[in-house]
Amino acid sequence: MGPAVTWLPGFRAVCCPGLDGRGAPGRVALTFDDGPDPLSTPHFLRVLDTLSVRATFFVLGSRLERHPELGRRMAAAGHELAVHGWEHDRPWLPRPGRDAAELARSVAAVQRVTGTRPLWYRPPYGILTGGRWAAARRAGLRPVLWSAWGRDWTPWATGRGVVAEAASRLGPGGTLLLHDSDAYAAPGAWRATLAALPCLVAYCGARGLAVGRLADHGCPGTVGPFASRGTAR
Repeated sequence: MGPAVTWLPGFRAVCCPGLDGRGAPGRVALTFDDGPDPLSTPHFLRVLDTLSVRATFFVLGSRLERHPELGRRMAAAGHELAVHGWEHDRPWLPRPGRDAAELARSVAAVQRVTGTRPLWYRPPYGILTGGRWAAARRAGLRPVLWSAWGRDWTPWATGRGVVAEAASRLGPGGTLLLHDSDAYAAPGAWRATLAALPCLVAYCGARGLAVGRLADHGCPGTVGPFASRGTAR
């Protein structure tokens, strides 16, 4: 369970900087977790289209299987689908066989729906155990977490608060974690994220930072024990 401490931003920045999703200094990668959700994700697609921004959505395989038409809509709009796991569970007990099977199943679901094999993996809660790291390698996925988040899953989240929290850590080459669903968050929390989205894009634009997908982010290769063989809450 040693690698699980990678969810701690301070540890990650020092010991595993590749997991932060650091990319080209003129860019910010915009990422969303926990979808697709037919109640909320379409609102994000609409706003992103208005902003002419494309993002990376870390989807849950079980939800994508239930809503394949929404996944196809996301891909058709130019967004990138990545893997967040099959279910949003906590990895308290080692289960390497199940981890490998579920990641492979999630990869297959994304490829079946979008016609493109996913590149990235972000485990639920950012807890990258040794078993999940090994499973990602076998699935040809590169683990990537985040360098800034909006704390948009909380019951007290507001649009202004999400912007302030994200801006406090977000800088050139950063990867921003947000959520396009409240399936594993406070009810209605996604509305604060949606309200914050135009302000966050404007914040980046004012600093000369282009906002886009991880695939366009120019992330350097992950090094050390978390290196991936795959190509590039």
